[in-house]
Amino acid sequence: MQHSIRLKPTQHHAGAIWGLMLRWLVAFALSTAAAGCASLPANATDRPVSKAFMAPDQTALGRLVLERKAQQRSQADSGFNLLDSVDAAFGSRLAMIDGAQRTLDLQYYAIHADSSTEILLQRLRDAARRGVRVRVLLDDFNTVGDDAQVLRLAFEPNVEIRLFNPLPGSRSSLIGRVVTSLKDLPRMQKRMHNKLFIADNAIGITGGRNLGDAYFGGDGKSAFIDLEVLAMGRVVRDMSASFDRFWNDELAYPVQTLISKKELEELRKPPTEKASDPSKATPSPAPAASMPAPTLTSAILPPESTPPPTGATQAPMDLRTVPLTWAPSLVMVDEPGKIGPGDDEADAGETVVDGLLNLMLQAKQDVLIISPYFVPGQATMEQFRQLRAKGIRVRVLTNSLASNDAPAAHAGYARYRKDLVALGIEVYEMRAAQEGTMAGMGSTRGFGSSAGGGSKSGSSRASLHSKAVVIDNRLLVVGSMNLDLRSQRKNSEVALVIRSAAMSRLATRQVEATFAQGAYKLEMDKGDLVWRAPPGASFKDAHSEPDASTKLRLLVRVIAPFAPDEML
Repeated sequence: MQHSIRLKPTQHHAGAIWGLMLRWLVAFALSTAAAGCASLPANATDRPVSKAFMAPDQTALGRLVLERKAQQRSQADSGFNLLDSVDAAFGSRLAMIDGAQRTLDLQYYAIHADSSTEILLQRLRDAARRGVRVRVLLDDFNTVGDDAQVLRLAFEPNVEIRLFNPLPGSRSSLIGRVVTSLKDLPRMQKRMHNKLFIADNAIGITGGRNLGDAYFGGDGKSAFIDLEVLAMGRVVRDMSASFDRFWNDELAYPVQTLISKKELEELRKPPTEKASDPSKATPSPAPAASMPAPTLTSAILPPESTPPPTGATQAPMDLRTVPLTWAPSLVMVDEPGKIGPGDDEADAGETVVDGLLNLMLQAKQDVLIISPYFVPGQATMEQFRQLRAKGIRVRVLTNSLASNDAPAAHAGYARYRKDLVALGIEVYEMRAAQEGTMAGMGSTRGFGSSAGGGSKSGSSRASLHSKAVVIDNRLLVVGSMNLDLRSQRKNSEVALVIRSAAMSRLATRQVEATFAQGAYKLEMDKGDLVWRAPPGASFKDAHSEPDASTKLRLLVRVIAPFAPDEML
């Protein structure tokens, strides 16, 4: 999901959260004994160095990009499409995988083992078997439990998977992973949060979306409202250069150096066959390289289970006809060294969030911010004061407590709400229950809608996950970053900056539709915060966190005094 220490419950209710906190306390009590039990292997300096395919025009996708540019007679060298629906997000990836002839490069914070990922990984496996080189770079933190099964793809021919900034210890559960890593908490906090999906160095995707059912229309529990950009042309080569820097960095470990024979054997078994008694465990297998590759269907889901339908349709996007806006652009990306050991400030240098804040300070009229985890900190608050002193309109869309899957992050954001509203900043919070208001077509469609005109997530709880900024309706920034100190100082991030009035207006219209239909507006009433509900909501206004249970509100109050901004 989002950040490393933001451990999010799969069911968003207070009981699960309290249970999670109890497990954390138990884990912390055991940490002294467990923390010293595991260590990382040496990452061989002679591991293969590989680069992006440098002749994209020699592939079908590369030639398609040239044809699209010629058709539109564009002077700009890069074309873009805003992927604002689950159908577009899923269909574009299917089309890129199916159309790739030379390379597929994926870089993600999290890839979850579920039905939508099964489809994508099966297509990746098929591509590899027809000769496409597949490289998957994954942050290591979430590769535990069932989600560790995606690593089995690494043992397919033509597929390499590397884990960035890996942590030692068991992959059986996230709690076990945390316990065995507490001895190095600062390093555990630094995560690779980049999201890239690139085919033949010709077409690429970046934005806020990880891979999993919750990001493609809902998993029956929650549905992340996300935003991405499909890019074609020159800017994709810059995205590939960023991927290569991380792929070849010393913090990128080949999967085969981290997974033991016993762990691999356990991953190969359906859950019902996993040995509960070590004395009855199956003997260690032969070295991984000599093993026959399993099918991905059995790798990701138990054989007896039926894959549930995904929120998105399974039809590939037609890349020949998808609307494109050709515009000047650039890639902002953090250096891999930001995650390395050492002092945060010294290693981070000029970060993506720093660059984003500098762009915002150049605004002449309007700044629109979409950030699911919004913990500005004192320095950013001072920049907001500067913007407001110049008469710049500032609007923010973030999560409400009920829609936020990270209560600790909400505790940090809540510290700044009154000051933000007092500055004249227009603050909106996403409603957890959208009741179909996110669906629709045209300029009034809000974030996260399905192209078919109906919400495919049913009654799932909506949670904002889009990360974007629009400046003066002429500059659009879409990426993996949140406007918080974690994105600024600890996680690595990537973003596309697009100078396009057309794309900026499109994103603005969709956010404004969400303001009108799917968000609460915060105001002050006699010194107290008031949540004004949109039309159709069950109340006109509220003086406390709407739709959040009493236990959840209490939890946030308990967390708040002990949660520094930079840890959220």
